Amino acid sequence: MPGRIIVIDDEPQITRVLRAALSAQGFDVRIANDPEEGLRLFAEWAPDLLITDLMMPGLSGVEVCRAIRTTSSTPILVLSVRDHERSKVEALDAGADDYVTKPFSIQELLARVRAHLRRAPERTTSAIEAGDFVVDSSAHSIEVLGRPLHLTPKEFELLLHLARHAGKVMTHRALLTAVWGAQSAHQPEYLRVFIGQLRKKLESETGKQYIETEPWVGYRFIPEGLSNKNS
Repeated sequence: MPGRIIVIDDEPQITRVLRAALSAQGFDVRIANDPEEGLRLFAEWAPDLLITDLMMPGLSGVEVCRAIRTTSSTPILVLSVRDHERSKVEALDAGADDYVTKPFSIQELLARVRAHLRRAPERTTSAIEAGDFVVDSSAHSIEVLGRPLHLTPKEFELLLHLARHAGKVMTHRALLTAVWGAQSAHQPEYLRVFIGQLRKKLESETGKQYIETEPWVGYRFIPEGLSNKNS
């Protein structure tokens, strides 16, 4: 699993701790002390994961996420002292895959890093074909109505999990645990953001709705789609 990780943070104490902890796990770590340097390093080095602070001089972590997402689907983990939902949703909307609040447990952070870098253990020889969809977990690809659907890694994992349980109600907790890990089981804003992103992409491609909301419970994936129905 060890791979390349870039850390962007203007606090030397944070970067020292992260470099030591990640390097001890076998990761190849590069540090950038400002966001512009981080973006240059990202373009040159092509990391497997990016960790970025939210509040920095110059570009913010949100702007870093938006810049990365114009060219790459590399997982992004945001660090911040801000713990309110609005900051988390803004970061996730900008393309972040995860959000960790400072001060954080280094063991929890390492667990999240491993979760984002871990490849799905289930490798099937055939794709899932359901309704309008063909989902190939080994090729990491999805087609809807015969057209490729371009998703971020977390969007893909979420839709793959829904597709594997098509027609069934998946609870918020089950989806959060399956896609982000047990440590994120109580982060409902993650689901709201990513389900919203999936719905926009799916509806813009087909004009149909595929994800039903079960109020206070979770979501149901309808692979044949629904026309003119509010969720």
